[in-house]
Amino acid sequence: MNRALLILLYFIITAPLFASHVQIEKWKKGETYLMFLEKMDIPQALYYDSDKEDQKLTEEIISGINFQLMYNDSNSLEQVLIPINDELQLHIYKNKKGIYQFDTLPIISETRTESFILRIEKSPYQDILKVTHSKRIAQLFASGFKNSLNFRRDLRKGDILAMVYEQKYRLGKEFSIPILKVAMIEMRKKRHFIYLNSDEHYYDETGNEIRGFFLHRPVTHARISSRFTKRRFHPILKRYRAHLGVDYAARRGTPILAAASGRISFAGYTRGYGNLIKISHTDGYMTLYAHQKKFKRGIKRGKYVKKGQVIGYIGTTGLSTGPHLHFGLYKNGRAVNPAGVIRVSTKRLSGSKLKNFNIIKKSYDKNIETMITNNIQYDYNEPMQNSCEVTLQPLKEEN
Repeated sequence: MNRALLILLYFIITAPLFASHVQIEKWKKGETYLMFLEKMDIPQALYYDSDKEDQKLTEEIISGINFQLMYNDSNSLEQVLIPINDELQLHIYKNKKGIYQFDTLPIISETRTESFILRIEKSPYQDILKVTHSKRIAQLFASGFKNSLNFRRDLRKGDILAMVYEQKYRLGKEFSIPILKVAMIEMRKKRHFIYLNSDEHYYDETGNEIRGFFLHRPVTHARISSRFTKRRFHPILKRYRAHLGVDYAARRGTPILAAASGRISFAGYTRGYGNLIKISHTDGYMTLYAHQKKFKRGIKRGKYVKKGQVIGYIGTTGLSTGPHLHFGLYKNGRAVNPAGVIRVSTKRLSGSKLKNFNIIKKSYDKNIETMITNNIQYDYNEPMQNSCEVTLQPLKEEN
């Protein structure tokens, strides 16, 4: 049994000993981790005494995310849990001496596979939103077909669409971005499909990759010195770590290129990431370029840049141990792995890869047919208001 589950089970049994009540709040837009510590009367030494990687993680907190505050019977703050992605959360807690400490812990969540069919009344986006009450699910379907089909021209009232997707739940509520497994829409009696393949890319029924959001490599001829990971247990430090981006090691002054066209939403200095640029793109994507030596002249907030355009130069500003670019990719505010999205062009499967894809496709097709035959409708339930104590951890023993 893993460490996180043992902690969770221990707390479920002993929770009344540690807390009188728990509050769930939303992280305010523009609020920093240091601002939060000051507001909650937590010494800022908790941040400054942390190592560099943990300090940088605090800059990954997403505005609007739900986080938890646990108070004791005297209304004194005992613990805080702040998610930074769908697998890892920051944990602030008091030890037996009443001193706040910091750790990172895995998030306990449940993944469900959900599916439904519906007949078109207005548009795929509006109809999915009406039955699911989820903009994310509606956007997921619409963005999958946007580059290949013309809904306005070819879609008719009464046409069928179907979806199968994975959704994570935390505290009985939807958590993180849903992952589309297969989607189908019937237009003019012809069915069109999108399949998620084992390589985590999407393909149509013939094995052609679906044209989507692809990135230009942000640094040419650079070595990848650190790869993306949402969560891993460090065997030496005995704690969970995360690296929400890809690091490209190169000489100081090496040009940094915009990975995709978009508008600069931030260009300035932060303590963790040093000289930092953020670029907003279509479909809720954002790219991040950290630790720069300097920005290219003329680069500022609000400026539109094109894919492949020089925006700055590699350096080692902020919490950095050497010259490199920390490159991050975000979808609707959540970090995703850039590695599989950096591509020059789409591809067509062949040989053994096409054979393996067809096995996956056959399974999905059977699933869709079963849904249509059985008329599987979306069953909307109000989010459960589960007690949030079950995700909070017990107070730790002193070292």
